[in-house]
Parts: sequence; structure tokens; C-alpha cells
Amino acid sequence: MLTYTIRRLLMLIPVLFGMTIVVFFIIRAIPGDPAQVILGQQATKEAMAQLTEKLGLNDPWYVQFFHYVKGLLSGDLGESLRSSAPIKDEIWPYLAATLELSLVAMLIAIFIGVNAGIISAWFQNSWFDYTAMILALIGISIPVFWLGLMEQWAFSLELGWLPSTGRENVRDPVEVVTNLYLIDTLIAGRFDQFGEVIRHLILPSLALATIPMAIIARITRSSMLEVMRSDYIRTARAKGMRMFFVVYKHSLKNAVIPVLTVIGLQVGLLLGGAILTETIFGWPGIGRYIYEAIGFRDYPVIQSGILIIATIFILINLVVDLLYVAIDPRIKYN
Repeated sequence: MLTYTIRRLLMLIPVLFGMTIVVFFIIRAIPGDPAQVILGQQATKEAMAQLTEKLGLNDPWYVQFFHYVKGLLSGDLGESLRSSAPIKDEIWPYLAATLELSLVAMLIAIFIGVNAGIISAWFQNSWFDYTAMILALIGISIPVFWLGLMEQWAFSLELGWLPSTGRENVRDPVEVVTNLYLIDTLIAGRFDQFGEVIRHLILPSLALATIPMAIIARITRSSMLEVMRSDYIRTARAKGMRMFFVVYKHSLKNAVIPVLTVIGLQVGLLLGGAILTETIFGWPGIGRYIYEAIGFRDYPVIQSGILIIATIFILINLVVDLLYVAIDPRIKYN
């Protein structure tokens, strides 16, 4: 296990290096001059030339790439072209916001999706099974931006139950410690603010959770149906064991491997795919941060943001692989 883990961690190096090369060239293929975007359309050629020289954008591509990689090896993500602030200091609040949103969305997706899939398999061909699978199909098909707008219209504008944008009540801001507002409010002992942060999380997390929830439900149902047809399950039922224990104790444990794989992939996709949700709900996350950086042609921010998301995605998949062994003792990594 230890050898396997070390080997997988070492594999991070060529994967991330290759991704860095690809992103480096792709973002420089985006039309537009960063100096002109920063200074505006009325900027003079002399001012643009001075800013380009200052930012080092007139150096050959291999010189720019060398400086970027050299900075990465020393833990320096570079400076934002727009704000001139160090990216490693500037990016954490945005990353923390996305992590908080994605975690809550994934917990909702796992709880509802897994249980819906289990009950659908338990009562196969029942009205619940048909209803749940139709809703899962709709959940996969509905565009996230449309669902987010409908949530805002229904629960914010019409009913007035929940806030439509932001992470907190701007009139009573959270005292920031970790930039994870759920934790920060508990540290400060502000349970009223904790409830307000939850209220702000409900709509965007439900919108973000819809697609992974539907996928998890369908995969769980398929996996559970296969396991529940096994001989040992029929034997357990023949011995008079209660169906609840047959399903949740025996069937689920053996059906969870493909479900866990899907969950790991969906967690990684949520981190990089939250940009629509963050834009609609005014959520200051890393997806929106990278999107705005693309508009300003802020190359270091785009590169570093994608690098961080890719690293988290790979680490999540490593954790999922290690969980396989903990769940199923038949799996061994030699």
C-alpha cells in the first residue's frame, strides 16, 4: 500500500508537468493583448510597450515557461497581471469558497443519490423506481444555469425564502479566519451567522448537486440490482434476515465500488465545473476567478488556477483508489 501510494504521488510530477505545458500554450492562443486589456482601448502604443516589457510578455515563449516552472519549483505561483498581487495569497479565498460549495453539494448528491438508487433497486419496477429514474434522467438533462435561474425566481423573488446571491449577509460580514465560512462562524461562536451562511449555500449547492446526484442514483441502482441477484443475498433473505440489513449491510458494501468511483470523479468535476453556478449566484469561487482572469488575459492566474484544480482532482482519485482497499479486502495493491 505504501509503495503504491508513493508511486502514484510520483506520477503526479509528469502528469502536472504535461498539463502545465498544454495550458501554457493554449492560453497564449487566446486572442487579445494582456497589456491592451489592462490599460484599455485608449492606451497608447508606448504605454502598451512599457507594460509588456514590465510583465515580461515580450520574452520568447521558452523564457516565459522557464521562469514560470522555476517559480513553481520554489512554491511561487507568480503574480497576477491585473492586480500585481502574489497569486498564492490571492487565490485561497476563492478556492476556499469553491471547496465549501462543492463539499456541501457533494454531500447532498451522495445522501440523496445513494439512497434513491438503493430504494429504487429494493423496490424494482415500483412507482418509486420509475419516478426516481425519470427524475434522474431529467436531472442529468437540465442545464445548470437554467435550474439556478429558476431557483432564484421561485425561492428568492416569488417566495422570498432564501437569498439569491453571495456567501453571507453583507450587513453582518463573517470574521474571516480560514475563509471557510461555516468553520469561521463556528470558531467565532456566531450561530446566527452560521445559519445565514447555510441559507446562502442552499440554492447554489442544490443547483450544483443536481447532475452528480442523478448520476450517482443511476449507478447505485444498477450496481445494487446486480449484487442483490447474488446467491449470498438470496441465502441471507432465505434465512429470514430483515430486508433493511440485507440491503444496507450486505448489498451496499459490495455494490459501493463503482459508486465510489463515480463519486470521486464527480467531486473533481465539481471543482472545475462550478463556474456557471458561481456566476449565476454571485459566488466568489475559483471558477469565477479563473473566468475573470481569462477576460483580462491574466496568464499566471489562469495557469495557477488550473494547476491547483488538476492537483486536487488527481489527489481525490488517489484517495478513492486507497478507499477501495479499506472497503473491499479482496483488492490488493502490490
